[in-house]
Amino acid sequence: MGPDPSVQVHPTALCESESVGSGTRIWAFAHVMAGAVIGRECNVGDHSFIEAGARLGDRVTVKNAALVWDGVTIEDDVFLGPRCTFTNDLRPRIGFPVPPGEYSGTLVRRGASLGAGVTVVCGTTIGSYAFVAAGAVVASDVAAHALVGGVPARWLGWVCVCAQPLDDGLRCTCGRHFVSDEAGGLEEIA
Repeated sequence: MGPDPSVQVHPTALCESESVGSGTRIWAFAHVMAGAVIGRECNVGDHSFIEAGARLGDRVTVKNAALVWDGVTIEDDVFLGPRCTFTNDLRPRIGFPVPPGEYSGTLVRRGASLGAGVTVVCGTTIGSYAFVAAGAVVASDVAAHALVGGVPARWLGWVCVCAQPLDDGLRCTCGRHFVSDEAGGLEEIA
């Protein structure tokens, strides 16, 4: 069985992975290593790097020059802005390398958005539909629907599934309404 004809790989891109979902596009000078898993209908921008052991869900947008390393898991419908960078080793030393598969894991939950130039320190979880402002450094967990920004990233407010800020009553102009969840984030009222 040959490669999925719906997967588009630019002639200057290097896609070594055999686990790339249908409808995914990999653009110029991007590199997807063997062992990386890319879901369906993803968009991997120019000069991005997806390392072996990284996992991307379906409909993930990886903008130009983003770096996604081994141990990073990105769930469905996530946006990674230009130059978004993940780490996977809290104490890197050339003489004492961490064996592959033992990196500190990072999880970005469904629907989260990370702005341009965001850096994510390994071992963190970014909650569902959270919004990380451009240039932020995420060094601790981010709750579901939280808006965070700064260095280090700190809580600035709450956002809806549609990314609009929520009012003091946790309501959005789009009609959605939220309540606090047990994990310190928000969940939508059905």
